[in-house]
Amino acid sequence: MDSAKLREVQGPLKAQYREEPTSAVVTLKADGELDGTGIACRVQTATALAEAGLHPATGGDGTQLCSGDMLLEALVACAGVTLRAVATSLGLEVSGRVHAEGDLDFRGTLGVAKDAPVGFRDIRMTFDLDTSASEEEQATLLKLTERYCVVLQTLRSAPPTDVVMRANTAG
Repeated sequence: MDSAKLREVQGPLKAQYREEPTSAVVTLKADGELDGTGIACRVQTATALAEAGLHPATGGDGTQLCSGDMLLEALVACAGVTLRAVATSLGLEVSGRVHAEGDLDFRGTLGVAKDAPVGFRDIRMTFDLDTSASEEEQATLLKLTERYCVVLQTLRSAPPTDVVMRANTAG
């Protein structure tokens, strides 16, 4: 795609975002499943393609992976693997899912509004766990997972990030 084609594709989006700023705000999501046998997290991706491209809100056609989605998938994968490693280290049995979603205002990315941030303005991550761990052990697991998750710690230096754990305790 050349610059003329890009302007042609993005022009109507930019105009729409100027007229309707709320239409530029899109919530992206990523989900992963903690591997019950090893230290791993299976990440559900939006597409089987391993090629990044423009998000449709910036003119892409949706056939390529969006780097915003990939960022959330990386967060889910890192947090899931870290949680499994911490749980293993603490001798805790856990399984379940990790979920992350984030809000993007595409006016910032497209240069439509100088007051609109470029990048995620909010990210939320949730652990839905099945575990027999006590509340104290769960608190330790969450604290250590947050501390040692590289992607989470990297993101925390920029966007506000909320983390929630929901656990079904056995026993």
